[in-house]
Amino acid sequence: MNALEKMRSERLLEEKSLARRYQGTALHAELYKAQKRHFARYDKWLDSGAHGPVWLRDARVANEVTKEIKRLHGERYCLFSYCIMPNHVHLLVDTADFGDVILSDQPEKPGQSSLRETMRLIKGRSARSANRILQRSGRFWQDESYDHFVRDEHELENIIRYILYNPVVAGLAKNWQDWPFTYLSQEMGDW
Repeated sequence: MNALEKMRSERLLEEKSLARRYQGTALHAELYKAQKRHFARYDKWLDSGAHGPVWLRDARVANEVTKEIKRLHGERYCLFSYCIMPNHVHLLVDTADFGDVILSDQPEKPGQSSLRETMRLIKGRSARSANRILQRSGRFWQDESYDHFVRDEHELENIIRYILYNPVVAGLAKNWQDWPFTYLSQEMGDW
């Protein structure tokens, strides 16, 4: 079992254990905490850069991903922040003004657009461009993604800080502004 499969399995086991011990809002709160812990562990694993391809380290590829992220700004979301790391991407968007948007793991209904569909658009176009640049074929992105509704201003600030400082924590830059594939909307102010 590889590290990713092991983390997935551990997450599922913890969720089952929580479901046996809690119910209702208490279960929801505990699952939320567990999800955040597992995401942090997964992201730390990614940030090590020792796992999986690092195709996004190629500036030409990162530029294509940037282009696709920006292309959907104003059409499917308001872009707040992103960071393109060598082997993964962090993206913070506001979908409030773009209809009834649902999380990736929920079924779509008429009149709704899912983050899954939005991610499919970003990943599809950027994968084709990246594969052309890298002179390769086949899968470029992993299927999974982690999405999360921001619940309050404090959480929004924490997520922005997390995204901006990801290359600093990973040892890729001394200041977040030095990482060429980090973006913060002017609406978000100074950091």
